[in-house]
Amino acid sequence: MARRLRIASIDWFERPVEFRGPFKFGAVTVTAASQLFLFAEIETEDGHRSLGATAELMVPKWFNKDPALTPDQTVEQLRRALTIARDAYLSHRQFDTAFGHHAEEHAAVLQTCAREGIPGLAAAFGPAEIDKAILDALLRACRRDVFSGLKDNIAGLDARLTPDLDDGVIARYLQSRKPLAQMLVRHTVGMADPVDQLASIHAQTGCRYFKLKLSGDASTDTERLAEIAGTLDAIGMDYRVTLDANEQYGSHDALTALGEGLRSRAQFGNFLQRLLYVEQPLPRDLTFGTPLGEFGKSFAVIVDEGESDYDAFPKAVALGYRGISSKACKGIYKSLINGARAALWSGNGAAHAFLAGEDLTCQAGLAVQQDTALLAFHGVGHSERNGHHFVGGFPSTPGDEVQAFLDAHPDLYEERDGEVRLAIRGGALAIGSLAQPGYASGVDPQAIRDGGVGPEAAKAL
Repeated sequence: MARRLRIASIDWFERPVEFRGPFKFGAVTVTAASQLFLFAEIETEDGHRSLGATAELMVPKWFNKDPALTPDQTVEQLRRALTIARDAYLSHRQFDTAFGHHAEEHAAVLQTCAREGIPGLAAAFGPAEIDKAILDALLRACRRDVFSGLKDNIAGLDARLTPDLDDGVIARYLQSRKPLAQMLVRHTVGMADPVDQLASIHAQTGCRYFKLKLSGDASTDTERLAEIAGTLDAIGMDYRVTLDANEQYGSHDALTALGEGLRSRAQFGNFLQRLLYVEQPLPRDLTFGTPLGEFGKSFAVIVDEGESDYDAFPKAVALGYRGISSKACKGIYKSLINGARAALWSGNGAAHAFLAGEDLTCQAGLAVQQDTALLAFHGVGHSERNGHHFVGGFPSTPGDEVQAFLDAHPDLYEERDGEVRLAIRGGALAIGSLAQPGYASGVDPQAIRDGGVGPEAAKAL
């Protein structure tokens, strides 16, 4: 049953995150980024106050790839989107459901951002982070875990922003969910990563799902994929792969060349049988004006960066796409709505549609736990989930906070060689400990906020 609340405060800080080595995706190479920690305090109608928290890496040049902007300028857009969203949410002083607060301010936030040149994907970052923290606070106030809370629609999700659905479809979807107890890890292979590391990664973690980054040049990508296919075949495991172009294929013709290159070479025979889907091949400004045609019939294709609003999934399916990524940084309510759509379309035979679990940037702690819980609620069985591989543990995090996460989630983390990191066993993460009061975290939000204000650990906003 939905609960009504009023938002008392929203604040945040950042922590610097240094990568262990360069990670190249699309046209950018990332060596460091800031991780946002955001807090929302709410008051329920019975006068109870509760604090909730969330976290997210603010990735340069992903939310906005405009070549005219520097990486730092794209991150500044995220900060501005947060400020615009905070001011909008705090102006809504009435008691309302968690989703009601989002729905009331959603259009205004996107419109204000658009006037300042902030694209939809970046604009959505502000509400997405605030919504996660509000949900955490609400679940804590009600002493509910995220799986039972979402199942009972504690946030009050309805169809007011999605005229293609009705409230009954959403309610039935939420009630039908049976959350998973583990998450298979899909290991990301960046364009600068050595191919010969795949054998050792499989040996160390048991991972057999891999996400392969593409450059946007069909010839270059085909040659690299041939090397990867040979390496994976030689390991002799039952592997699965996905391809991620990060918008780098500049035309449908270029995308067609990739498909022809993969289908024409005998060495890709086994590889293609294990290829699950291709992610966001075209730039977002071409996505919704370019039918996929034969490429979409040969390969399952999903939208990622192209999702800036609630209507993205239906528009994409009409053009030949099959799926869409679920990412908490794009919005938990968009994810839930898209899950309801995929179930409805697949159930009535109109389309075989699905959600995909993506997000390399989820770092250890709140970010990876909350996004993983959202995927587990949907029943998405595998996900790109190895931001720790490029960062390592809990960087720039106070030791007592790291210990608190380890103590609260001993199935999800382990201490090895003096570093606390995700415990990947048999290629999977055990996530049973995420089912405790709050949004998938057993750590007190106030302790995180208190530990983040020191000048050595945080950059105040």
